[in-house]
Amino acid sequence: MLQTFKKATDEALAEIAEEKKVRRTDELFLLFSMGSQFDHLIKQKLDALGVFCLVADPASVTAQDVRLIKPIGIILSGGPASAYENPPFDGAIFDLNIPVLGICLGYQVWAHHIGVPVTASDKREFGTHIFHKTPSSPLSPLIPLLLDGLPDSFKVLESHGDKISADPKLDIFGTTDNAPAAAGNYKHLWGVQFHPEVTETEYGTKIYENFCFGICGAKDRFPASEVAHKKISELKKKIGNKKVLLALSGGSDSSTVAYLLKEACSAPNLLGNKKQPINRHATSQLLGIYIKGIDRPDDEANVLKYFGSENWIKVKVVDATNEFLSALKGKISMRDKRLAMRGVYKQVLEEEAKNFDADFIAQGTLYTDISETGGGYESGAKKAQIKIHHNVNLNFGLPEIEPLNDCVKDTGRNIGRSLGVPEELLVRQPFPGPGLVVRIEGEVTAEKLNTARKVDGIYIEEMRKWGLYDSIWQAGAVVTSSTTTCTKGDDAAQGHVIALWAVWSVNGFTARAAELPYNFLKHVSQRITNEIREVGGVVYRISDKPPVTIEWG
Repeated sequence: MLQTFKKATDEALAEIAEEKKVRRTDELFLLFSMGSQFDHLIKQKLDALGVFCLVADPASVTAQDVRLIKPIGIILSGGPASAYENPPFDGAIFDLNIPVLGICLGYQVWAHHIGVPVTASDKREFGTHIFHKTPSSPLSPLIPLLLDGLPDSFKVLESHGDKISADPKLDIFGTTDNAPAAAGNYKHLWGVQFHPEVTETEYGTKIYENFCFGICGAKDRFPASEVAHKKISELKKKIGNKKVLLALSGGSDSSTVAYLLKEACSAPNLLGNKKQPINRHATSQLLGIYIKGIDRPDDEANVLKYFGSENWIKVKVVDATNEFLSALKGKISMRDKRLAMRGVYKQVLEEEAKNFDADFIAQGTLYTDISETGGGYESGAKKAQIKIHHNVNLNFGLPEIEPLNDCVKDTGRNIGRSLGVPEELLVRQPFPGPGLVVRIEGEVTAEKLNTARKVDGIYIEEMRKWGLYDSIWQAGAVVTSSTTTCTKGDDAAQGHVIALWAVWSVNGFTARAAELPYNFLKHVSQRITNEIREVGGVVYRISDKPPVTIEWG
């Protein structure tokens, strides 16, 4: 599927048409990612609303491109630039009479375009402030739509050093202490000087909902409940009273499939295999297999927390550490390591399926997984293989169940929401299918794997403690092949160099290195080097994507 819209090429138009079909809509929104650390949160908000939102590149998309794809609404995010520095964006897009919502910088960019002064503010606003609605002008009766259903005052998060001046061209309908035009409108252009996408802003979801469905007139929401009901009905007919083994990682995709199977499987408890029962009252019809060995420290705990005591699924943890290490021995290239991991993954599931006497093997495979592996076009046209996914084309000896293989990431998440999947499982930071294998340079050994797991545990734990986790698209730590001389106590030794990284992104296609606080990085470094004997030093990656990829390998 198209990750970022850059040009209205024939290929891009075909992919957009294909995704509209998958999503069951003709409506499209464009999100121009202007570089804010919160861009991915805007995408999450829109995904949760059920609208089709395509991320657009402001440096390459022109007004003509926009005309060709015919969006019903446009959103410009915030960013670190100033409007008067003319950040990359085709201002002619504002003249297309398509409703626009500008967030922070996005608001400043269209205000600057129409001639409203945007200047550096003597009193900058960072953090939480109180937003006050002001009476709308008789000239703009639609203004209340953006803030419809909101109280006269509420908390908002602001992060800007520039301000938009009060100007006769603007219809101002909200202020904060140091922002005289904290919310404004000009014809079809709308803007707010705060960030509705963050949790610190009250009623943020309602603001995006008002823009999409009130101002832009969207009618379609991805019918998650309807689709879920249909999938459950199909699964019931297919499964009946037969047994299903589910590859359960605790991520959004496999968790959503688990909840679909929960509704589809209703056979009584006839459990015959007593091996490693987590909950002895769980139904014998559905077995979730969690494969341990190349996972993060908290993944297993998460699976047990949310599924281990449920009476509708049996959870079994299979420790395949030795099998992974044996298969990975001598493997250096990332492709070889991915293939080795994939072989163990398949072997474990098939062995456990045999032990359980399963009739089906279920996975959380997405349409995008199939597409990136080189398949997916209904026409049969060849697709390039972007990467080898661990869960595609495995050719199991049993029939496969893949209820989400016609879904993209956010439509799958919305199905999960409609079924009551805990939100924490739906919005966790992405983690690669090959696990820690891609976060270890060179050959994967037991010592390196243990080090990688400990480092990741400290890094993510501290990220949550410092309140940084939700603002980061993805973060990780790599055990590099470099070593450094270090002193611990009175002895000199050699230790691994650990490379920490974190990125801000919308969909992972492009990314900026997250500017984490120095004190945070210093604290994490001290914990890692103090607590993990094998580590000699810690560095932080500051390169963006492109040129680097998000994961190390």
